Amino acid sequence: MKIELNPKSSVPLHLQAEELLRKMIKDPFYQNGKLLPNEVDLASQLNISRTTLRQALNKLVYEGLLIRKKGVGTKVADAMISSKSVNWLSFSQEMKARGIPIKNFELHVSWVYPEELIAGFFNILTDQKILKLERLRGRVEGPFVYFVSYFHPRTGLTGEEDFKRPLYDILEMDYNVVIELSKEEISAKSADKFIASKLETEIGSPILFRKRYVYDKADRPIEYNLGYYKADSFIYSVESRRS
Repeated sequence: MKIELNPKSSVPLHLQAEELLRKMIKDPFYQNGKLLPNEVDLASQLNISRTTLRQALNKLVYEGLLIRKKGVGTKVADAMISSKSVNWLSFSQEMKARGIPIKNFELHVSWVYPEELIAGFFNILTDQKILKLERLRGRVEGPFVYFVSYFHPRTGLTGEEDFKRPLYDILEMDYNVVIELSKEEISAKSADKFIASKLETEIGSPILFRKRYVYDKADRPIEYNLGYYKADSFIYSVESRRS
């Protein structure tokens, strides 16, 4: 692999270094846990300062693509699923866009009486049953996320739908419910016995917990969604630009 930068290019050196590192990450030579060249050697090969190189390294560490350990070195991180908070899609749509094959391990549909919190979100009474959808999903190797969704009765969902299809495609194409807004809350949890059994992990293991409040074009609540992600298999990244 050619390791050099173009000092005459209009592209800043740290961005060139970042692009080079992204290519190195994809190289099978570094996919098996082999350390990247140390900072001193790599900066010397590229004829840039360690500060410039570190700027590029920090970006990829932040994205979860590299792991850097003091006194050990830098290596490619194990493959993880990543989700961005900008221009959000349904889980199925996002994974398809990323070329990540997803397996459905469990799918359960039921009609339940909502708890007060959920009924309050939907502005309905607790004696009105709503559709509950539970899905355990992941890669072929095993599940990494457990979703629980509740839907406002106005959606028209019957529970007989093919929920292997992308959820928001079903709502839009079959029921003319167009989703426009998502509000999310993200926190860390320890896996209880139930979640640990679903995600095939240890009780007390770290879990990324996400609440998603979904609205239609008229800002009416449509879905109340809970997501439990294995922390060692998923990254939730946020990108913002200062205006």
